[in-house]
Amino acid sequence: MKRCIDSACVTWAIAVGMMVSMAARADEKLLLTGQDAMGDWTSDAPGVRRKIRVEDLPAPAEKESAMNRPKEVKPPDKAWPQVPPGFEVTLYQSDLKKPRRLMTAPNGDILVAESKSDQITLLRDADGDGKPELRKVFAKGLNQPFGLAFYPPGAEPTHLYIGNTDAVVRLPYQNGDTEARAKPEEVLSLSAGGQLTGGGHWTRDIVFSLDGKRLFTSIGSKSNVDWNQAEEDRARIFESDPHGRNKQVYAWGIRNPVGLAIHPKTGELWTSVNERDELGDNLVPDYITRVKEAGFYGWPWYYMGGHQDPRHDGARPDLKNKVVTPDVILQAHSASLCLTFYEGTQFPQQYHQWIFAAEHGSWNRTRRTGYKVIAVPVNGGKATGEYVDFMTGFVTPEGDVWGRPVGVTVAKDGALLVSDDTGNCIWRVAWKGE
Repeated sequence: MKRCIDSACVTWAIAVGMMVSMAARADEKLLLTGQDAMGDWTSDAPGVRRKIRVEDLPAPAEKESAMNRPKEVKPPDKAWPQVPPGFEVTLYQSDLKKPRRLMTAPNGDILVAESKSDQITLLRDADGDGKPELRKVFAKGLNQPFGLAFYPPGAEPTHLYIGNTDAVVRLPYQNGDTEARAKPEEVLSLSAGGQLTGGGHWTRDIVFSLDGKRLFTSIGSKSNVDWNQAEEDRARIFESDPHGRNKQVYAWGIRNPVGLAIHPKTGELWTSVNERDELGDNLVPDYITRVKEAGFYGWPWYYMGGHQDPRHDGARPDLKNKVVTPDVILQAHSASLCLTFYEGTQFPQQYHQWIFAAEHGSWNRTRRTGYKVIAVPVNGGKATGEYVDFMTGFVTPEGDVWGRPVGVTVAKDGALLVSDDTGNCIWRVAWKGE
């Protein structure tokens, strides 16, 4: 890399030094609460803990809604993702095309949903050096693929399921396959999303229950906060059998449940949710939560329990006391995307069965939030309500953005892989010890 000689680089070096200093204070159990926890990227650093409670939330402020889309830039000189002491970040794969969802196959291969290219790419690190030697298009001709799931769960799957924006499809699969054996077979038709296929949120995540008997599928809303006939089949998580039969609503009122995951011990369904916009910088918070069967999560009439959205004043009073309050409240507008439970053996024991989640980053906020990976403590299957900044540093001191995390998966060796659709790459986070 070229030497850092201009003022921007000097500023960047100072900022990184501050973040490293804050990370070193992780042993002090730094915990931000209330307004401090809602802050912006300048308070992000590995090891910083945040806990936001419902009672901390401000009143709605529609007039304060901000349009502040990120200016994406090339990485500044010497810029690199920051992680807690003892961890190391390396570049796992570069030159991808907007990589999104990641999935680790039972044999250790990594599948990457390159949604804008309508394809799934396979990466294989056969020698275990942390860099794939094989890169191959596994399947193409898809329709904005996102969700990925192997069926049946376990060591010997027979099919790969893919969440296209308009349908769940499946392909025959055996461990070691490097390309699809057949054309996709449609399993479940879905309400399509995206500008070209009906509008609204387009990602469709999928996951199987531990016993493989239930397939869960998430569909985000078409609008920000409207309610009309177009939303009747959206803002929901559905369940069906593996063949797409007996489809029914599992939970509803979830504006955009982008990521799905199953707790590896309790078998409970969890989701990572993008909440609504245009109520101010700190409303409405995104969240991560266990999903209660038949649970109602408020959208579009309520949020965070029985808080009425002012744009639906007086509407649906019958639902006010039925709104489920989520387990973990995140900084508003962070755009929480994919999540995974850590079941590897490489990281320290404290991270076992914790959630790692990708925060893609805000646009409807004066000061940026997100643009990081967080760790969510989960003990005995229950979240503590707080979360920890784990991988940060993607925002420059000027507020520009050079990386946006999307997908997270645990590699066969226990390292954490993170897709970045601004850097068009995948980062690898490994534990190296003190």
